[in-house]
Amino acid sequence: MKIIDIETFVVPPRWLFLKMTTDEGMEGWGEPVIEGRAETVQAAVHELKDYLIGKNPLHIEDHWNVMYRSGFYRGGPIHMSAISGIDQALWDIKGKHYDAPVSELMGGACRHSIDVYSWIGGDRPSDVGTAAKDAVDRGFRAVKMNGTEELQYIDSFQKVSAAVERVDAVRQAVGDNVGIGIDFHGRVHKPMAKILAKELEPYRPMFIEEPVLPENNEALKEIAQQTTIPIATGERMYSRWDFKPLLADGHVDILQPDLSHAGGITECKKIASMAEAYDVAVAFHCPLGPIALASCLQVDATCHNAFIQEQSLGIHYNQGSDLLDYLVDPSVFHYENGQVNMLEGPGLGITINEEHVRRMAEEGHRWRNPVWRHRDGSVAEW
Repeated sequence: MKIIDIETFVVPPRWLFLKMTTDEGMEGWGEPVIEGRAETVQAAVHELKDYLIGKNPLHIEDHWNVMYRSGFYRGGPIHMSAISGIDQALWDIKGKHYDAPVSELMGGACRHSIDVYSWIGGDRPSDVGTAAKDAVDRGFRAVKMNGTEELQYIDSFQKVSAAVERVDAVRQAVGDNVGIGIDFHGRVHKPMAKILAKELEPYRPMFIEEPVLPENNEALKEIAQQTTIPIATGERMYSRWDFKPLLADGHVDILQPDLSHAGGITECKKIASMAEAYDVAVAFHCPLGPIALASCLQVDATCHNAFIQEQSLGIHYNQGSDLLDYLVDPSVFHYENGQVNMLEGPGLGITINEEHVRRMAEEGHRWRNPVWRHRDGSVAEW
């Protein structure tokens, strides 16, 4: 069996899909994308394609090493996202070839389901308490929200109070037994992150996410000394080598690699195993589409330290085109009592509606990150 083609599809709301085809008619799907840079990753995929045409798709570890190590310059969001989508498609083909879910080929499942959480907003909140209550009424047992608006290095306690009030509203709306993830989104610099972590502690969050930008991870030591709230980070880190110093420093509690950004199934399984050796949990980042989510669930099934899964159903980014729209059978992502079952079909366990993909690719997208500014006109972290 040989790879004969790799096609890419820029599809709304902000995704890039990949279809790999073999000479035996077997197909695999992947989701290689950096949000806001879909066309750039698409170009990288077609550069890597030259290494793969004519090769046996079952030799995944070798293909991964060729794509990563054969380039003198390696790593980073674009290169690793391109590898991620290709890797997902390779695993999809391998599972279909052996008529087994990917998880079965990685040692088998160690769980039958996993908790999922629902996004409830918080960027420019109007009523996050109501949104949280609605999520709980729909069966979710955990929610995640953005904790703050934009913050300067040193900012007002008015903004701190506003963040605390929003979390208080959520806690009062859902009670004590619902997890609340609070995403700082890298908007917060170290001086304010220390203050916020301390102020939010009475609300017993499930975690605080990206309390500082990953390029400032050395600050996590000082923040960890200020709070008992679990610290989560990793969505903007792209390989096991990026995560190695973070784990060695010992100040993170939850890793959040993204299977469409951090080398795909092959690499993220290794990152999760590294985390387990340091007694660190995993909650894979996934505000993306159905292929990314299916890939996450295949790895979740095999990881003892995976405890919850992000998913984007109904998220504000997806207006007009949601992840279930691209599936032949949307029921595979049925959420019940705040959980989703592991996928048991061959490959990634989903069937992509190719006709819909091709139709939506004609529409495409030009999604870009918003540009925020402080009152003084300087650019703010979004």
